[in-house]
Amino acid sequence: MFTFRHILAAVALCALAAPAAAAASGMASSSSMIKMEPSRFSGPGVYTGPPALPVTLSLIMAGGGPQHFDTVTLLKVLAGKNFNAEVAKLTKQYGKPKVGNFLTVFNFVIADSLKIVTAAKVKLPSKPSPDPKDGKALAAALWNAGVFRGGWSVEVMLDRAVSHPVHVQVMKDIDAKYGIAKDADYHAILASAMQDLKAAYML
Repeated sequence: MFTFRHILAAVALCALAAPAAAAASGMASSSSMIKMEPSRFSGPGVYTGPPALPVTLSLIMAGGGPQHFDTVTLLKVLAGKNFNAEVAKLTKQYGKPKVGNFLTVFNFVIADSLKIVTAAKVKLPSKPSPDPKDGKALAAALWNAGVFRGGWSVEVMLDRAVSHPVHVQVMKDIDAKYGIAKDADYHAILASAMQDLKAAYML
């Protein structure tokens, strides 16, 4: 059974590749840590530095925590009053089956990440930042995580959230369980949702 310590462990995803102490300052951009190498689904841009553990913790807590994480819960926090309109927009854009797959895969991403890091006994941040109840602030932190060299990439955002090595491992696990097409859809729909949040909040 997960304790609060395990909740915090959800944000230690970078500990497999970088010291946790380096991640305390948040998802500030660091272009020196971006390599213009091909990413799997989003063109060039791979973030090799440490992630922002407090922001990742905020994302997981906004979704209900590790025991009860649900992507719909997270999206309700992020989108706020625009939640229904956003679901309708994504459904029209991608179709109901793909949106359903996105929700399933996102839930798996969190569960798989937890599985990977529970065994990594690392020192963790004591609290989430920003406030997991502040959808606009969390959306801004996540959006800023994907900004690099004048552009934006969902894969850079995920690298900054969980570290590049863990991001890659989770993608492999998605492929094994659901197939590469659903992995690609997950990245595409997440990117669209983030673009919509940027527009809604004028980030």
